[in-house]
Amino acid sequence: MQYPQEMPATLLLEDRAALVLNALIGVADEDYDCIPFFSGHFKDRPAWMSHGNWDFGSSHGRLVNAVILARIMSGSDFGEDIEKRYRENLLSFFRDDGLSYRRSTFTDETIQEHQAAFRESASMIDQRSVLMGLTTWYVTTGDKRAYEAAVKHCAALKRIARKERESWYYPASEYTETGWPSFDAVHTRLAVDPAAMWGRQIMSFVRFHTLTGNTDALELAENFAANIIYRSGVFNKDGSFNGALEYRNGHFHTRMGTLGALARFADYTQDAAIMQWVKDRYDWGLTRCTSFGWTPGDMHTQAYEHETCTLVDAVDTGITLARHGHAEYWGIVERFLRNHLTEAQMQSADWIEQQDDKSLDIPKHKTFYRVGDRLVGAFAGYAAPNDFVYDGPYGRGHIMDVQTCCLGAGTRGLFIAWNHIVTEQRGRISVNFLLNRGTEWLDIVSWLPHHGRVELTIHQDIPDLWCRIPEWVPFGAVQLERRRGEDAQTATGRTVSWWKDTFMKLGPAAAGETITITFPVRERETNETAVDLDYKVRWRGDDVIGIEPAGTYYPLYANRAVLTDVPVRERVLRRVREERLL
Repeated sequence: MQYPQEMPATLLLEDRAALVLNALIGVADEDYDCIPFFSGHFKDRPAWMSHGNWDFGSSHGRLVNAVILARIMSGSDFGEDIEKRYRENLLSFFRDDGLSYRRSTFTDETIQEHQAAFRESASMIDQRSVLMGLTTWYVTTGDKRAYEAAVKHCAALKRIARKERESWYYPASEYTETGWPSFDAVHTRLAVDPAAMWGRQIMSFVRFHTLTGNTDALELAENFAANIIYRSGVFNKDGSFNGALEYRNGHFHTRMGTLGALARFADYTQDAAIMQWVKDRYDWGLTRCTSFGWTPGDMHTQAYEHETCTLVDAVDTGITLARHGHAEYWGIVERFLRNHLTEAQMQSADWIEQQDDKSLDIPKHKTFYRVGDRLVGAFAGYAAPNDFVYDGPYGRGHIMDVQTCCLGAGTRGLFIAWNHIVTEQRGRISVNFLLNRGTEWLDIVSWLPHHGRVELTIHQDIPDLWCRIPEWVPFGAVQLERRRGEDAQTATGRTVSWWKDTFMKLGPAAAGETITITFPVRERETNETAVDLDYKVRWRGDDVIGIEPAGTYYPLYANRAVLTDVPVRERVLRRVREERLL
């Protein structure tokens, strides 16, 4: 059977995965055991990267996970030697107690400034990331070392958790080889921010349990979920985030990550009440974001700093809710994908001044060597709605351009979205996002945003096929042509059935059939507010094609052209799926 050999050169997430792999490998410090640098700074001349205290469990867990996901999407084997070092490093951070420990990267001056002695400890933030990386590593390779480390890790986290009936928690942000740092913190329940320290861990526990049956992981998920929902106070009763200082000023990444984790937990346990609880808080969070995917950093001084991590959490949570019947979230998530997730991915280093040798490097601390080239593919660490970095007078100002946490998260966001462009449930195939994708059932090629045209090439008989049509398309304007060989049939949106005004029900589809869907693409303007800054945004369909005021540092949305003649490219679509890795 002959399939078309070309496709429009529109957004292809596989390409973005190949691009991010460059940065995932490029952050490695090959002069320091391939420990990754954490932050990239482009404003200085030349640009530089530096190490930080996140470089160990947190960054390695994210990188091990992200490299695997990027390879599945892209098919690339780039940087396999560095990937092996990441895995070995990850194991090396574990101690006999089963926890992953950080090393110090601080100067004596910084330690004195904090009026506290540094002790190597197991950060509770890191433990979520290391379990995520170990799980993906084990599931894709069968490496028993990763499995054994993960089992021991879950047992350790269960051992150190404070247990009050069904409400479990940690009494501090870090654990040492001699126990919790402060007796008083344990005795008087002076627990730290719940979302940051154990709320996000629930995702990794649910995933590890689902894939391996580990009972410690499930018990941790159950009891941490009960603490977050019924005891912690990190979310208010009206759905809003608690913005108090002790709750990290309502830090959006940890809140959205906790909601995503609880949505997965509700999905696994089939708990409709928890899913509704998540939805209420997610809806409140969306009111603080723009409709194209910019998210605030927190509710106070970091509010102007969008983290890619937060956006990926929002994508993940939205997809889980959409799969549970809330069809409106498919459109919200597609706008996030088409805009701030992919727009804030660095595709070129031609705007960055670079050093071509290591003469300025400070070993184990900072590098100036080819920083721009090494970070092509990275996602913005602290973006503004119209700029790669928030560079204005409010909040903390220009902090850094790239963070390795956002690099790993952005990759995970691409993968989650890519794996949900098409889904299958009880024989029904649903096209959820109008993005290019190949699957065993069908290929999708999309001319959006240039033209309202989507083509489905059917590879095998499908008993029931659905396709989501954007909510801004009048249903009567949808035109449908179904062609198989010389036989062609036409229909309109008025003559087919729909589900929730969103999915067009196409019925059975036969192998060898081509289904072409066309519709007008609407252009519009919206007024968007990010914290207290206002923007005028021009749209074509679900794509932002301009924003005012324009950015001043490295403007976003400045080069989005609408084309009459859309360039074509070779049709290269990867027909693989990995739902177990979600």
